[in-house]
Amino acid sequence: MQATISRCAGCGVALQTSEPNRPGYLPESAAAREPVICQRCFRIKNYNDASSVAIDQDDFLRLLGGIAATNSLVVHIVDLFDFEGSLISGLQRFVGNNPVLLVVNKIDLLPRVTNWNRLRNWVQKLARSSGLKVADVVLCSAKRNIGFDRVVSTIGDMRGDRDVYVVGATNVGKSTLVNRLISDYSDLGRELTVSRYPGTTLDAVHIPLDDGRSIIDTPGIVYKSRMSEIIPRDSLQAVLPDKPLKPITYQLNAEQTLFFGGLARFDFVEGERQSFTVYSSGSLKIHRTKLERADELYANHKGELLSPPSKDYLDEMPSWTRHRLRIQPGENLDVFVSGLGWIQANGKTGAVLDIHAPKGVKVLLRDAML
Repeated sequence: MQATISRCAGCGVALQTSEPNRPGYLPESAAAREPVICQRCFRIKNYNDASSVAIDQDDFLRLLGGIAATNSLVVHIVDLFDFEGSLISGLQRFVGNNPVLLVVNKIDLLPRVTNWNRLRNWVQKLARSSGLKVADVVLCSAKRNIGFDRVVSTIGDMRGDRDVYVVGATNVGKSTLVNRLISDYSDLGRELTVSRYPGTTLDAVHIPLDDGRSIIDTPGIVYKSRMSEIIPRDSLQAVLPDKPLKPITYQLNAEQTLFFGGLARFDFVEGERQSFTVYSSGSLKIHRTKLERADELYANHKGELLSPPSKDYLDEMPSWTRHRLRIQPGENLDVFVSGLGWIQANGKTGAVLDIHAPKGVKVLLRDAML
């Protein structure tokens, strides 16, 4: 690419031709067009597609660092299926006195009989325990357009004369919300054809609104602690649910094991016979075996019976780490594995569990969601 082509005329980001998933990507074949804009802005301009570009955590935190000095509404979108994995840790220290609206997406994955008030209280409690003060919580499904009108109207009510920062991890539905806000509040196409957005920072797109304020669409942050970020792309379909979850309950004795494909392993080490309910993608195959046979089964069948990942990608996956978890008698808890789902412990007599998951993937105990 010619050295004279350095910045996108649409968003101002530095242009590059080598990394399609990084900000500023421009196919070499497009370098001659006028004006010269990155692939992201091209898609916004021509397809109204404000899909996010991933940046690493350090770049993202530098971007968040300027929010406290602004007068803004911060809209944080999280994935209900991967709540702890998609919640931006430490967000509170960056937002200053600006209000935070927590938008919880993908509620369509839960059973219809879900107590939504209880779920909302659960979300608020977990947000508080993570140090995040939220002005309001809105539950929605961007895919099914459930509660989305309320999201948009709540943003309209809360923002007043503020700008709107939209933040979130990758694959949480952020682009769907930004597109809806563009449709309702902005003449994006006209602005893009005239000039680059005013006030654009290196890794964000400022979308002018009709009242002179802006939506600041920040790139999706990549958390390597999420299973969905470290597995091969061709395995995502098996891990990420696209239809309502169908919980499966297993009656287990101590020293029994559940394999989640070849991605994780759940060992019931000690405790009285009890049931565990699995909430994971219906496309992910679960295999039950005795604990004493688990190592042998994995060694002989990983990448085949126990997949994903397939054999072709086994060497690319991080090695497993064991997490020892203890559930005390009377506790109602979930075992959460980021990006894979959760297992609700239904027994009231306590249990000792070992969870084996790729190194770095977030594994924890939490209050039961349902």
